[in-house]
Amino acid sequence: MIKERPAFALPGWPTLFALIAASVAMTVGFVALGVLNPQFIVDQWVLFTVMVIVYLLHWILYGGFTAVAPNQARAIVLLGRYKGTIKEQGFWWVNPFAYPRKKISVKIRNFESARLKVNDRDGNPIEIAAVVVWKVVETAEALFQVDDYEQFLKVQTEAAIRTVATSYPYDSHIEGEISLRGNPHEIGEKVSVEIQSRLKQAGIEITDARLSHLAYAQEIANAMLRRQQANAVIAARTRIVEGAVSMVEMALAQLSEKKIVNLDEERKAAMVSNLLVVLCSEHDTQPVVNAGTLYQG
Repeated sequence: MIKERPAFALPGWPTLFALIAASVAMTVGFVALGVLNPQFIVDQWVLFTVMVIVYLLHWILYGGFTAVAPNQARAIVLLGRYKGTIKEQGFWWVNPFAYPRKKISVKIRNFESARLKVNDRDGNPIEIAAVVVWKVVETAEALFQVDDYEQFLKVQTEAAIRTVATSYPYDSHIEGEISLRGNPHEIGEKVSVEIQSRLKQAGIEITDARLSHLAYAQEIANAMLRRQQANAVIAARTRIVEGAVSMVEMALAQLSEKKIVNLDEERKAAMVSNLLVVLCSEHDTQPVVNAGTLYQG
């Protein structure tokens, strides 16, 4: 397992000024030596050759400069071995033979998965997609533990979405049960946890995940829409009946408590029937005025 560690790096600007000063000094020295003491080159040609080689090689040191932008990192590789990562922004100098210096972004990024066709827990075919917010936190793992960390993330995200989608129903038919449509926040958290569990060795952190698309598959969409409409009608009717029964009960209780009128069981039943018709009817009712006595219409 390759773990991220800091790379050896020197501040770039002081190192650059030092190299420039050394280059100027050596250049002036060679010119002065060749002009003022040309016999030295003849007598000490071995030493002079070494000095020339050192002079030429020192220019290689200029190849060690590298810049790191904000929210960016540089992974240093020397002769096939990982030597560390520079994560602090700025101008740096590293071993000039260290190559490549792989650039990797540590910014917060997001992507939307493709619309996947899966079966929910009840076996209904549905379409589902999610938006995932992520960032690289371990550069060494992201670069060297997986082949392509972005593609790896996308594949594992789709696998995680499928796992979560098949574990819950599209709609809840039991009070308190978690469903894909009824609990989007909880489902998003479960998707986030599921994705993160698959990225332990990829150096990626999932900061958020939310469903961006959720619908029944096209072949059953119409049937499911009718079922949803029927459920909505049943729920509305149930609420209306509950309210009507409560109002009838309140009316009978107040009539009896205030002794406005005494009704026998037959008249109570008729009153209850009439009130329920009025309260539960979908259309406005037409009143009928009773011009007779209480017991003769």
